[in-house]
Amino acid sequence: MTDLNTRIHEAESRLLEELRRQRRLLREASEGGSGVSIGQKVADAVAATIGSWPFIIIQSFLLAGWVTLNVIAWMRHWDPYPFILLNLALSFQAAYAGPFILMSQNRQQDIDRRKAETDYQVNVKAELKIELLHEKIDALKEQELADLARAVRSLTEHLEARRG
Repeated sequence: MTDLNTRIHEAESRLLEELRRQRRLLREASEGGSGVSIGQKVADAVAATIGSWPFIIIQSFLLAGWVTLNVIAWMRHWDPYPFILLNLALSFQAAYAGPFILMSQNRQQDIDRRKAETDYQVNVKAELKIELLHEKIDALKEQELADLARAVRSLTEHLEARRG
């Protein structure tokens, strides 16, 4: 019985240590650990900026101002009606923003995949932990049943001795 308890205790210790290691790795990955390059940081910053409401609002005001100034001719028309220069500027912005956003999404996808793998490993380890607990409970039940059987035998022998 003590051999089983020792094995269970050792398995639990290994399991807990592995869970702690997995949590530490996950925390480092989510905090943007030392494995993040400057390019990845720039891509994340650009994607976060372009995907924000302040950027959309500011860009909308700039576009509205550009169009307004060119339509009412308050200043000299530097980009008349079809707004070819504005289209060129927006195309230029889209051509550079797209790859930054894709790089950021790919990095986030890698982080999500690592988190999913870690979650799976944690779930498997939790399942093993539950199985170990079931084994402990079963061992305790067996021991309790054996103790009860001994007690019943002892009481039966005691009663038979009194009767006889």
